[in-house]
Amino acid sequence: MTATATPLRLSTAQPDFEARFAERLHWSADTDAAIEQRVRDILADVRARGDAAVLDCTARFDDLRVSSMAALELTAAEMQAAFDSLPPAQRDALQQAAARIRRYHEWQKTQGGETATYRDEDGTLLGQKVTPLDRVGIYVPGGLAAYPSSLLMNAIPAHVAGVGEIIMAVPTPRGQKNPLVLAAAHVAGVTRAFTIGGAQAIGALAYGTASVPRVDKITGPGNAYVASAKRQVFGQVGIDMIAGPSEILVLADGSAPPDWVAMDLFSQAEHDELAQSILLSPDAAYIDQVQAAIDRLLPAMPRRDIIAASLNGRGALIHTRDMQEACAISNRIAPEHLEVSSREPHRWEPLLKHAGAIFLGAYTSESLGDYCAGPNHVLPTSGTARFSGPLSVYDFQKRSSLIEVSAQGARRLGAIARVLAEGEGLQAHARAAQMRLPNEK
Repeated sequence: MTATATPLRLSTAQPDFEARFAERLHWSADTDAAIEQRVRDILADVRARGDAAVLDCTARFDDLRVSSMAALELTAAEMQAAFDSLPPAQRDALQQAAARIRRYHEWQKTQGGETATYRDEDGTLLGQKVTPLDRVGIYVPGGLAAYPSSLLMNAIPAHVAGVGEIIMAVPTPRGQKNPLVLAAAHVAGVTRAFTIGGAQAIGALAYGTASVPRVDKITGPGNAYVASAKRQVFGQVGIDMIAGPSEILVLADGSAPPDWVAMDLFSQAEHDELAQSILLSPDAAYIDQVQAAIDRLLPAMPRRDIIAASLNGRGALIHTRDMQEACAISNRIAPEHLEVSSREPHRWEPLLKHAGAIFLGAYTSESLGDYCAGPNHVLPTSGTARFSGPLSVYDFQKRSSLIEVSAQGARRLGAIARVLAEGEGLQAHARAAQMRLPNEK
């Protein structure tokens, strides 16, 4: 029997074009886990019922009951009003942080993030075309705490990259809106914003609803449900990363005040009982001093119970043979935040290969990086700094290769491609290259 081929024929004039086209493009892959099933149910509900499912989930999980999605959409005027209502000091801090973050990311954009081409000697053009994503979703936590700094760190690089629309999702349990978050959205250039959270927000952004536009990529931290939902929608949309508990590793030579180091360890421990704070030092007496500072300072900390649980469960004070060994251990850990609390931080920095962000010198507290230094605070956790880096302008752009082969180039490259394609048993590849050679059909 002779083989036949009948590709699907479509016309954009057909009434069912969109449905048939979507069906042809459809591809899915499933995952599973304990918390995953509940998240899967939420995502399926949002995909099937759209706004109605988002409203039901918002009422159930955020205790916020409204009759329509219009009540959950923040207006530009509301964000502007929130900004205007802030005390001058907060407005100034937001604007200064945004300016510094923007300045850094604008600089970053010039470091290889542009479209560029060159031509071979035979006239073939090669290069890259860099274009921004059309639309991204920014998830901003808004449950037990609000994080305007996270909004700035996610939205500003997207804005600098040239993303067309930035859609924010932020939960507002019981309808309580944080003015600092709304003001940060105004400063950062958020296009639209919805007061929805959890897995349902990720589903709405990934699949789109009648009210929430479908995005190309979702970034921003969240709880276990948000992380699970991001994992499950990956492939339908891009995501930044699946973040684990916060981490800090301090390499200390004993020259910094022990109170500073103790508070730096607290700064991550206060996030979460599962957060990890580790000190590496070759000075045993100094480690004793840091422990004494922990004992002295902890009782006055408002989140002392969380800090204590974190330090007791996952913290460590480690005596090393020397700073070189401390650097080697640091590379094995690949921490999210790495402080080099030393008189000579630049002596040790070349030895450090794996870290989300490296903070050099005793005056460089990790908290400055969290808020206003400039580089992004969205960092890889759980050892993933071994192969990934901070959120950046590049996460909101994609590259298309540009190739324009001249007739002379086709002769040279075609011969090479033909040989390789035939070696792989891909005859159509070989013939496609061969047909462009002189005297070939």
